[in-house]
Amino acid sequence: MSMKHIFQPGATPDSPTLVLFHGTGGTERDLLPLAGRIDPSAAILSVRGNVLENGMPRFFRRLAEGVFDEEDLVFRTKETYDFLTAAAEEYKLDRSKFVAIGYSNGANIAGSLLFHYKDAFDKAILHHPMVPMRGLKLPDLAGTAIFIGAGTNDPICAPQETEELSGLLAEAGASVKVHWEHYGHQLTSSEVLAAANWYQTEGKA
Repeated sequence: MSMKHIFQPGATPDSPTLVLFHGTGGTERDLLPLAGRIDPSAAILSVRGNVLENGMPRFFRRLAEGVFDEEDLVFRTKETYDFLTAAAEEYKLDRSKFVAIGYSNGANIAGSLLFHYKDAFDKAILHHPMVPMRGLKLPDLAGTAIFIGAGTNDPICAPQETEELSGLLAEAGASVKVHWEHYGHQLTSSEVLAAANWYQTEGKA
């Protein structure tokens, strides 16, 4: 398969699969502790981005901070989608039970997957995402539950960006929960706890 990754089987064959997407400069090991707090019985498929920016792994190229290379984003989104489909087959996973967990650049590739594919994820936990693309007609996301963690003082992802993204996803039919932290772009333990609580209640509904 075409993306470096870690796979850990779930407690049972019908366990959901947490698909982990790291932030810029991270690796497939970064979010493993977070996955354990969200659902310790789930299977884990943790992916490393195929793009390097000054030696730092990312999931797609950017032209400047906050300015995405949209052509590369579309290409990498399909690359990632195809990888997830192949991984589901190889590891005998239920593709309809994939749950995205992404931070920063990882949340953006997960968001782009939601923007492009109706069946990308059953649920998604997006920590500090941006709007991946504008002017795109989103697929029908009815039945998809999404948690967005955001910071009121985030210098990379302004609150208006979060509101725009949540609005676009809700208009497409998704059930969206936005959790605000009074911090910047960092991922705090309280935000992770809020995501875990959401997953155990609304996210599992």
